[in-house]
Amino acid sequence: MFNFNEASAYPHPEEFKVMRPEYTELEEEGLWLAVINISPFRVSGRSLTKAGSRRAALYEADKTYRSYHPSYAVQNPYPEEFVDTEGKPWKRLPTNLRLKYQADYEFTLEDGDTDYASIEDMLAWDVRYQEEGQENGDD
Repeated sequence: MFNFNEASAYPHPEEFKVMRPEYTELEEEGLWLAVINISPFRVSGRSLTKAGSRRAALYEADKTYRSYHPSYAVQNPYPEEFVDTEGKPWKRLPTNLRLKYQADYEFTLEDGDTDYASIEDMLAWDVRYQEEGQENGDD
């Protein structure tokens, strides 16, 4: 919901979605960098893929907009629970555990151990969730 009483020069995150990013391959890091400019503002994101770096940049636009508009709710790019495209289940942590683990989601490693990741980490790793009805390996 928009609060039209809060004014700033910073563009709404939706405006960044229609802009074409500039991509740079960061070969030493094995990542892609996406930069989206709406002069004089700029957001960037890093990920293993070009598409992931764009999603990371758009998430940064959301977070930056919130810093200008505190009543704005940052949109979580992931569902509360999901299975990623590799078949790994992910679950959003309750608020008290997010603070404890400094992470947003938990997932299970191949050896059965539980690990934790922030949304920023997930975007950098280009974690994607399976759409309903999608099987492993389907593109």
